[in-house]
Amino acid sequence: MAIKYEFIKQCKQSGARLGRIHTPHGVIETPAFMPVGTQATVKTMSPEELKTMDAHIILSNTYHLFLRPGHKLVEQAGGLHKFMNWDRPILTDSGGFQVFSLSEMRKISEEGVEFRSHLNGDKLFLSPEKAMEIQNSLGSDIMMAFDECPPAGADHGYVKQSLERTTRWAERCLASHSRASDQALFAIVQGGMFADLRKQSAHELTSMDFPGYAIGGLSVGEPKPVMYDMLDHTVPLLPSDKPRYLMGVGSPDALLEGSIRGIDMFDCVLPTRIARNGTTMTSQGRLVVRNAKYAEDFGPLDPECSCYTCTHYSRAYIRHLIKADESFGIRLTTIHNLHFLLQLMRDVRQAIADDCLLDFRDAFFSKYGLDHNEKGF
Repeated sequence: MAIKYEFIKQCKQSGARLGRIHTPHGVIETPAFMPVGTQATVKTMSPEELKTMDAHIILSNTYHLFLRPGHKLVEQAGGLHKFMNWDRPILTDSGGFQVFSLSEMRKISEEGVEFRSHLNGDKLFLSPEKAMEIQNSLGSDIMMAFDECPPAGADHGYVKQSLERTTRWAERCLASHSRASDQALFAIVQGGMFADLRKQSAHELTSMDFPGYAIGGLSVGEPKPVMYDMLDHTVPLLPSDKPRYLMGVGSPDALLEGSIRGIDMFDCVLPTRIARNGTTMTSQGRLVVRNAKYAEDFGPLDPECSCYTCTHYSRAYIRHLIKADESFGIRLTTIHNLHFLLQLMRDVRQAIADDCLLDFRDAFFSKYGLDHNEKGF
């Protein structure tokens, strides 16, 4: 088997679970946050820096790597791990979300999705079989089934048709996956904001016995309480002996609430995206370092942080770099944000081990300036 989930313990206070995912390229301590390396790189970061901050796994994007440099070139290089010089686990998404979010011209059929490249307008086609071919060539440890991500606000009838197509596509993904011995294929539970459809999707997909399950179609603009309600309905329907992955979630509050609900894996571009705007996560909440009030502030971004940025550079200096469009400024804010979330997940794992995750969440929220219903970022 390509991966194995090891359950360690359940937090007596919250129900969150502590575990490990064993993969061909190492162990992932869970709950875990995965930095996003869309185009075979986490923006501005080297693999060595990611290792220094103890990232156990990163995510890369099937759609983008299909467009460039092409999956066959990556295969020729020896696979994604060798191509990008990263010897720890990699998860590749299916490409489905990008097809539906980036391409304005697309045509969905039972066979797959015809779309135009957002780079040059070329007409392209992705199907379950093609998504498996690409990911088998990339050689990721965990790969995702090709799914349809319905638009936010889609009605019950459309979402039902969509999830049933996703189920049929999942079957085709299983049938065409050629490296099951060293690559684990996860299914994606859909169903929008409808509890009955989430139940249907989970039932159909778990009957196929995938090595792991993701929850997709959340964090797409709905209020946080709605997302948490969908998790409350969905997570108990997933096997307890396999990893559970909440896609596209990376705000500190959602990482905590997701962990409490039994999620093992998270990913999001949030920490790297906001870093490029000079926005940082700190123990006291969000800090926009490019703001004028930090022009003469010679303290660190976060006095409680031990990252490279906070131990070497001031808010004033980082603000200067960002205002001057110097790339080093973005590197420094990115290093800090990723370190902050990876440290948060270490703290979450320790709180689960100590049976006090609810207490930890309440203390974090109080300090961070959040209540349980706020979006956070």
